Amino acid sequence: MQKAKQCLLRRLREADASARLSCAVMGLGCLRHGQVAKGLLYLAAEGLFIAYMACFGGRYLAKFGTLGDTAQARVWSEELQIYQRIPGDNSMLILLYSVLSIALCVLFVVIWRMNLLSACRACERARAGEKQPSLRVEARALLDERFHVTLLSAPMVSLLLFTVLPIVFMVLIAFTNFDADHQPPGSLFTWTGMTNVTDVFLGNAVKTRTFFGIFGWTMVWAVLATFTNYIFGLLLAVVINNKLVKAKKTWRTLFIIPVAIPQFVSLLLISRALEPSGAINVALMELGWIDAPLPFLLDERLARMAVVVINMWIGIPYTMMTFSGVLMNIPSELYESAEMDGAGPVRRFFSITLPYMVFVTTPQTITTFVANINNFNVIYLLTAGGPFSLDYYQAGKTDLLVTWLYKLTVDHHDYALASTIGIFIFMLVSLCSLAVYNRSRAVRKEDMFQ
Repeated sequence: MQKAKQCLLRRLREADASARLSCAVMGLGCLRHGQVAKGLLYLAAEGLFIAYMACFGGRYLAKFGTLGDTAQARVWSEELQIYQRIPGDNSMLILLYSVLSIALCVLFVVIWRMNLLSACRACERARAGEKQPSLRVEARALLDERFHVTLLSAPMVSLLLFTVLPIVFMVLIAFTNFDADHQPPGSLFTWTGMTNVTDVFLGNAVKTRTFFGIFGWTMVWAVLATFTNYIFGLLLAVVINNKLVKAKKTWRTLFIIPVAIPQFVSLLLISRALEPSGAINVALMELGWIDAPLPFLLDERLARMAVVVINMWIGIPYTMMTFSGVLMNIPSELYESAEMDGAGPVRRFFSITLPYMVFVTTPQTITTFVANINNFNVIYLLTAGGPFSLDYYQAGKTDLLVTWLYKLTVDHHDYALASTIGIFIFMLVSLCSLAVYNRSRAVRKEDMFQ
C-alpha cells in the first residue's frame, strides 16, 4: 500500500498540471487529453457525491458522534385541544445512514484514486505519442482480457451491501444502549462504549452466568450433534453398502423417508408428543411402564438428551446419503490388496474406509459443526429453549447462543446485548472454522490421499 502510494505521488509529480488538478476536479486530466466520456463520468461521480453529502449524508454524519440530541416530544395544542407529536432525531436512522455515508466515502476515495491513475496514464500516453483509448474500447476490454473483473463485480457489490455493511451496523449497535427503554423515534439511544461487552463477560453477574452457561451448552451440543450424526451415519452407510446386504435401494429409501418430511413439521409433532399429556407419555402409561408423565421437556437433563437424540433421527439420513456416495468412490483395489495381506473387516475399516472418509468429508464436517452452533430450528421448535430458569437472563437451559440472541432481539428488544452476542458468535465460528480447515489434511494434501 505504501509503495503504491509513493508510485502514484511520483507519477503525479511527473505528470502535467491537468493531472494534478484532477485531485480537486475529477476527470480534468482525462478531458485535457481527449478522453471526454471518461472524464465526464468522473466529473459526474464527484458532483453526485458532493450533492449527496450536502443534501443528505452530511447531516447524518454530523450527528454520528451523539446519535441525536433532540428526542420526539408531545406538546399540548391549545388551538386543537390535543397533544401533538413534535418529530425529533431518530438514532436508528442516524446510525444507519451514517454507515451508508461512510461506505460511500470509501467508494468515492477508490473512484478518486482511479481518476488520478487515469489522468497519469493519459498524460504518459500523450508524451509517448500514443493514441488515447476511447471509453468504448475500455468497456470492450471488460468483456475480453478483463472479463474476470466483470464477473466478480456483481458478487463483490452484493457481498458489500448485504454482508459487510450489515455486519458493520451490527458491530456498532453493540456499543450503544439500544434496548427496550431506548426505542427510536420515541426516545434516543447513545454510545456506551464497552458497557455491553463488560456486562457479558464480567460486569453483570446474571448476564455473565447466562452467557457462559449457554456458551458451554452450545459447544457441547455442537460436538454431540456433529459427531453422533457423523459416526452413526458412517456406520449405517458402511452396513448398507456391504456386499452381503441385499435390497440396498430399499434400505436407503427407508432411511431417507425422514428427509422427505419438512423438518419443522417433524420437530413440532415430536415436541407435542413429548409433552406431559403427549402421545409418548400416554402410551408409556397405558403400557404400565410409568406411573406419572416423564418431564421430557421440563427437566434440564432430559430436555438436552431429547434434542440430541431427535437431532440424530433427523440428521443421520443426510450423512448416510453423503457417505454412501463417498464409499462408492473408494478404489476397490485398496480393499482387495488389504484382503490379500490378511486384513479383516475391522482392520480394513480403520485402515482404509475411515481415513478416506475423514480425508474427503473434513470440509463438510466443519460446515456441519458451524451449522450446529447456529442450529436454530431443532432447539427452538422442540423446546423453545426451555426449561426456563430464573438463574438465566431471558433464556432457558437448552438455549443456544443463537436462540438466546433471537429472544433478546424479538421478544425483549435488547438489541445492544444481542449484537454483542452476535459479534461473539461471528468471531467464534469464523476463527475456529478457518483454523481447523486450514490445518486439515484435506487442505494441506488436497491433491492426494495417503
